[in-house]
Amino acid sequence: MAKYSLTIAHLYGDLMNTYGDVGNILAMNYYAGQMDTEIQTTLISLGDDFRETDYDIVFFGGGQDFEQTIVAKDLPSKATAITNFIESGGPTLAICGGFQLLGQYYIGADGEKITGTKSMSHYTKNQHDHRFIGDTIIQDEQTGEVYHGFENHQGMTFLGEDEAPLGVVSEGAGNNGMDGTEGVHYKNVYGTYFHGPILTRNGDIAKHLLVEALKRKYPAQDFSAFEAMEIPATF
Repeated sequence: MAKYSLTIAHLYGDLMNTYGDVGNILAMNYYAGQMDTEIQTTLISLGDDFRETDYDIVFFGGGQDFEQTIVAKDLPSKATAITNFIESGGPTLAICGGFQLLGQYYIGADGEKITGTKSMSHYTKNQHDHRFIGDTIIQDEQTGEVYHGFENHQGMTFLGEDEAPLGVVSEGAGNNGMDGTEGVHYKNVYGTYFHGPILTRNGDIAKHLLVEALKRKYPAQDFSAFEAMEIPATF
């Protein structure tokens, strides 16, 4: 049996799973195994309760506009708990639509303004008759790590003053094709437009999420050995 255990809340995983983003759950299971840790995942969807104290990691994947509008109608019942989880330092991975919905709002393809959880300060506008599509490379200015991914989004996201980008773009469009940023890193939240899924190509992000979750759940334990682990870029 594994020495440690972590629980993941997979928000709207039955609706928000564009481009195989559920692969991020598989990747976290794989990397957790390298840390003698067992992962249990719970799907939290429409009408379900979300209690922030029940989970160690939150994953919010991407979806198309139709699914996002359905999810947005249910989010108010969970918004406070999601915000509390984030503000308490809860490790969170949000991809594309999930990234957008953790912010203030996004503008859909039809021009409708969809309110997010307002857990974070970024917001997303819509570009007309154009999408950002292709391979992307960024560098995390905080860690120096280089991340690779694939973007496919019409939204143009702008970060708030209290938010740092996940990385600076060296290839691709990033958040909005204008300011050279991609994704967001706020407290222990990693938000991004990277599909792929991101964790199968960027093991260091999986390591950061898992280590922070372990440190929060087992504060008396020393996880420096896990922090120093050499993580393969892909698995």
